[in-house]
Amino acid sequence: MKAKINEEIKEYCKLLKLKGMGQNFEELEKDAADYEDFLHKLLTCELAEAEKRARENRIRSARFPYRKYLEDLELDCLPKTMQKKLPELATLDFIQKGQNLIMTGNPGTGKSHTAIGLGMKACEQGYKVLYTTIPYLVTELKECNDAKKLRSYEKRFEKYDLVIADELGYISFDREGADLLFSNLSLRASQKSTIITSNLTFERWDEVFGDAAITSALVDRLTYKAILVDMEGDSYRLRETLRTNGATFDHVKEESAE
Repeated sequence: MKAKINEEIKEYCKLLKLKGMGQNFEELEKDAADYEDFLHKLLTCELAEAEKRARENRIRSARFPYRKYLEDLELDCLPKTMQKKLPELATLDFIQKGQNLIMTGNPGTGKSHTAIGLGMKACEQGYKVLYTTIPYLVTELKECNDAKKLRSYEKRFEKYDLVIADELGYISFDREGADLLFSNLSLRASQKSTIITSNLTFERWDEVFGDAAITSALVDRLTYKAILVDMEGDSYRLRETLRTNGATFDHVKEESAE
């Protein structure tokens, strides 16, 4: 009889989407002191399961290209400036304050991994996050503009607690793309946080936007009270690969010089 009741409880939990209760009620029943204690433990399990689902939904909705965590970073492979700054950034206080984070430097120095790691942690702590590359963002903005849906997109874009706009500098834009990007990034300035990664220094951003006035205005708005991190240095990816294979970056440079 008890076995039948337990199967029905599992079925009811499944229908009601009470996964935490359904998976744990039999085990919790053994240790419960009384009905109230049993109910409390069941609800605690269900709450934990609901929080887990919400966290997973935030991560999935953020559209990360892959999952990278701050804990996965090889700190001594990062540029020195980021090594010093990362503990402060990991507190996510910059999101709470609506500050931007801009990382500039040559390719392969850990900009994207760091940005995604911060984004993942933000999702885990309840923030609403969006990951996009700058080229993809410009394409989306143009398509929305053509379809007369730009304002609807802008309203959603403004509401993210954190937007990660990766890969500024790999592709230049026409005037329409530059204007749309300027407008939407400006909407978030001093309101919500944006992380921007670029392989170009600020002095070269006009190569992407093709207009010195737009570039100057955008840099001015994005950098106001922002955290700027110089990511120039040796390739993080190469250092990580060499370490995995038991070699060092300095050793490879010595061999190349011979």
